[in-house]
Amino acid sequence: MIATGGDLPHPKVETPRRNQGSRLALVCDNAPLGSEGVGVRMGKDRKVPQGRLARLALLASVGARTGVGILTKDSQGAAERATEVLGRMRGLAAKVGQIASYVDGLIPEGGSEPFQRALASLRESAMTSTYGEVRSIVEEELGGPIDRLYASFEEMPFASASIGQVHRATLHDGREVAVKVQHPGIAKAVDSDLKSAALLEPLASFAAGRKVDSKLVLEEMALRLREELDYALEAERQEHFRKVHWNDPKIRIPAVVGDRSKSRVLTTELASGVTLDDLATRPEADRRASAETLWRFVFKGNLVGRMFNADPHPGNYLFGEDGVVTFLDFGCVEPIVGDRWEHALGLHKAALRRDEDAFAGFAKKLLHTRGGQWEAMAIGFSRSCFEPIFASPFKVTRTFAAGLVGKMKEMGKNVRKLPPGEYVPVPRGMVFMNRLQFGFYSVLARLDVEADYAEVERRFLREADLL
Repeated sequence: MIATGGDLPHPKVETPRRNQGSRLALVCDNAPLGSEGVGVRMGKDRKVPQGRLARLALLASVGARTGVGILTKDSQGAAERATEVLGRMRGLAAKVGQIASYVDGLIPEGGSEPFQRALASLRESAMTSTYGEVRSIVEEELGGPIDRLYASFEEMPFASASIGQVHRATLHDGREVAVKVQHPGIAKAVDSDLKSAALLEPLASFAAGRKVDSKLVLEEMALRLREELDYALEAERQEHFRKVHWNDPKIRIPAVVGDRSKSRVLTTELASGVTLDDLATRPEADRRASAETLWRFVFKGNLVGRMFNADPHPGNYLFGEDGVVTFLDFGCVEPIVGDRWEHALGLHKAALRRDEDAFAGFAKKLLHTRGGQWEAMAIGFSRSCFEPIFASPFKVTRTFAAGLVGKMKEMGKNVRKLPPGEYVPVPRGMVFMNRLQFGFYSVLARLDVEADYAEVERRFLREADLL
């Protein structure tokens, strides 16, 4: 229950503590602020531009007609300006930039170096909303003065991203928590983006491999993206993943504080750990243990929990010792239901047996193909994605991850050459799978380590009596 007594102290206004080589975080598309989590990206106008025309005008201001066009000018100056615009827009525009900042092969060759350098700063520090705006949202959502809701609440956020920003706070029972609060106006901004082909097409292309013209695919994409605005739903899904992994000593998911969470505010236990970049400098054994934990979280969630978290952003992982990983952000989650789960399980089991024919059969069922050249391309691409299982032990490299993106782009080019009726749009429930595959493999590639991913899967499937 929310405290209503009048004897509670006003929350202390604290500056974020310098952290010693670790990050404290809970965000959507997590972007810790500054090198030590304390920087704030300031500007004259930090309000989220909400209208469709205003957002398109910002793209036009850097000479781009689409969210992908903003990422193609090969110069450091253009990259820095693009990053500034995407950071101010937040919403789906910022998502395009954040995805491009770490997914290998997404930015056209020749422009990748300046853009990935600049876009890394978009991951590191997004524009923030003011404390007054944040306080108003917290009090409106949770139904009381902020001093009665929290014993202390830091005015400066320690993380900010495309949908919301995160503040460190303390509950009256002494627990330290992270409070994620939506940027004011972000719901309208996202709605504007979802009505704009200029901003939707880059995400659609990343998800489905071509300019998507399937009404079903676009509707599902819009549904998933709108769900990211519902922190109450995210809280439910976070608790679901906690139950799936409750007995795993290497997987940690912060508990939700239910009576301090609602549709635009999410309060959880405060998490700590080092970043992916920090982990990449650790000894090989540490990197391998973490890679195995990442694989187990993703695919046990898919095959045992029947949900996949479709946002493998590097900032959504905090790394501890001996392969312990804390997982953050459950806003973009796709349920795996009915035949789709059965076919996905069959696909993984066939890969574990290295049964090429069975794998192709389940791929056909999962992708709803109708024979011909498109079916051959779709099965071939799926087989490439499963190489870490077929060839396990396997080292996921940046070349391998970029190669998958390249194959998807090539498939998109070949669609126009197909005989009529051969092409089948991405089936319902599969729209964000490529975002998971490309992003997740790009994360693993940063660890530069060989791991036996097949054995990781065998263990958790046996534990669940699925193998």
